Amino acid sequence: MTGSEGVPASGSADEPGVAPAAIEPHGGRDAEFTAFVELHGDALGRTAWLLCGDAHRAEELVQETLVRTYVHWHRARAGEPLAYARRVLANLRIDTWRARRRETLRGPETMPERASDDGGAAVVEDRAVLAAALARLTPRQRRAVVLRYFLGLPEADVARDLRVSVGTVKSTTSRALAVLRGHLEPEREAGRTS
Repeated sequence: MTGSEGVPASGSADEPGVAPAAIEPHGGRDAEFTAFVELHGDALGRTAWLLCGDAHRAEELVQETLVRTYVHWHRARAGEPLAYARRVLANLRIDTWRARRRETLRGPETMPERASDDGGAAVVEDRAVLAAALARLTPRQRRAVVLRYFLGLPEADVARDLRVSVGTVKSTTSRALAVLRGHLEPEREAGRTS
């Protein structure tokens, strides 16, 4: 029993009832997505930690981000999959920020040890100072700083990821850097006198 092209009407001989065309695209999608996760999963994890300050919550955010990205993989891969996933991650974090006005970063021992090889977050010697400094920022400032300076994204990409104007990114990061300088300058001076 064959179709008009000589292909079995019910699918391949190995998998009756399943058309070969229905198998290949899904397998390709899975392989593409798996490669994406292997390449960018660690960076998404560090970004999530920098946004929320808790390793367990960061892991949950990344898992939910990857689920949502996979469900909409056709949309994500049509553009820039990493930017799409970062946007999903930021939006998920915003949902929890709406419930709580400010975040408290956990201790520095929860920050991932290694910076990514692809230009991710810089290695930080004193994670306690970093955690305390980031905790002083508003959620919006923290998102902008993490995307702009820890991930090294251009202002236009940060604006696109956060769905704000480039001017908003500039003013938000400027205010955030002033807060960070105000917190980090005394720490650095104290370190010199010790």
